[in-house]
Amino acid sequence: MAELVYRPVIGFARTMFKVWDLRIDCRGSENIPRSGGAVLVSNHISYLDFIFNGLAALPQKRLVRFMAKESVFRHRISGPLMRAMKHIPVDRAQGEAAYAHALDSLRSGEVIGVFPEATISESFTLKSFKSGAARLAQEAGVPLVPMALWGTQRLWTKGHPRNFGRSHTPVTIRVGEPVEAPRDQYAGAITRRLRERVQELLEAAQRAYPVRPKDPEDTWWMPAHLGGTAPTPEELRTAGAH
Repeated sequence: MAELVYRPVIGFARTMFKVWDLRIDCRGSENIPRSGGAVLVSNHISYLDFIFNGLAALPQKRLVRFMAKESVFRHRISGPLMRAMKHIPVDRAQGEAAYAHALDSLRSGEVIGVFPEATISESFTLKSFKSGAARLAQEAGVPLVPMALWGTQRLWTKGHPRNFGRSHTPVTIRVGEPVEAPRDQYAGAITRRLRERVQELLEAAQRAYPVRPKDPEDTWWMPAHLGGTAPTPEELRTAGAH
């Protein structure tokens, strides 16, 4: 089946990366299977993360179908594109339909992209993971592929203006070895193991990141535990409780 929309969108994204002069460092793409179903699992720090996750799969000639919140599909510009690229809308009130859709796609050999934190982490640290990715992999009999992104929050994230100028911003992508999801194991245990892998990859991406904040005003994109001024998870929980 021809991908009449997905491939032109990839071409457009690559052109924009050149225009913005992004410095993309992607390693581990060979861990994404060349054929058959797989669940790609990533941290979530930017509105653009799915584009970079998809980029990591291109060396293996794979197109990733992302599970994304249903409101994105209602948008007059993104909606038709998301549907044409066969991404999967998730209605949080009725998640069963999205789960069934993703399961069918995995069984037919597709790669599905999941952000198990469900929302962007404003602290830029890993939030807790929902177990849906592990359950999908178990039921479909496919591997989980952990990934981590770093630097994408500097382009466009929650609560900060977009930075789409010629920014030379580095983006670091790390893809880890597949995590098996045996049917006879508890999904919660697989999810914990998966989260540990993503955390290791995130720390590796942070260590490899070639720049540091240039001045005190620029520390917003660094998590507090690394000396930045991003809010801590505790501060965000407290703010959310009020």
